[in-house]
Amino acid sequence: MLVSLNPYDYDQPFPDVSLALDEPNGLLAVGGCLSPRRLVNAYRQGIFPWFGEDEPILWWSPNPRLVLFPENLHVSRSLRKTLKKAEFNYSVDRCFEQVIEACAEPRDYALGTWISPEIKQAYCHLHTLGLAHSFEAWQEGCLVGGLYGLSIGQVFFGESMFHRASNASKAAFSYAVGQLQQWGFRLIDCQVYTDHLTSLGAEEIPRSTFIELLDSLCGLPPAVNAWHVGRVVG
Repeated sequence: MLVSLNPYDYDQPFPDVSLALDEPNGLLAVGGCLSPRRLVNAYRQGIFPWFGEDEPILWWSPNPRLVLFPENLHVSRSLRKTLKKAEFNYSVDRCFEQVIEACAEPRDYALGTWISPEIKQAYCHLHTLGLAHSFEAWQEGCLVGGLYGLSIGQVFFGESMFHRASNASKAAFSYAVGQLQQWGFRLIDCQVYTDHLTSLGAEEIPRSTFIELLDSLCGLPPAVNAWHVGRVVG
């Protein structure tokens, strides 16, 4: 039976992730709220919210977990050519709200979007608190790709990405991984399996291993003061 969370008790503990359902994979709890305190508490325990329109807040901790160790980033020959051509410029935290809005746009392969106004508001609030961040790719002054997620300790929890030009999301992701590695991040959470992310070097690991990594890495600071709002690079 799923645990029902109290929306007014921000400190209410989550159930142990080992109690998550096998089908649907990882469903752990229902209800609660999207306050910064509850969200950070969730991510530190390997839990994230994901729910559709007209659904209550659903909390997940799938097994296995898709992750990327930054040193294992795979850059394909075609992507390497794109990066070598310098088709894009990149920035960090230049337009977080625009990135999450773009990620929420309908996709050809999906009905609706899980990035509801409630999600947007919650993660924009996390951004103002210095907890959520975005990476952007630009082409001729236009935002054409990017991604956003949470930063806790030496872990970056990726949430969503988008593209409006060929290879823009892959280029933005490649740039983000390079920056995160340079800044001392040791793990990128990709949540669940996708062909797109595995082609970039992501791999599935047991949930128990993922939780052990979070326990050791979330309390550590990145090697440098990573985030410089609005930074633009070539």
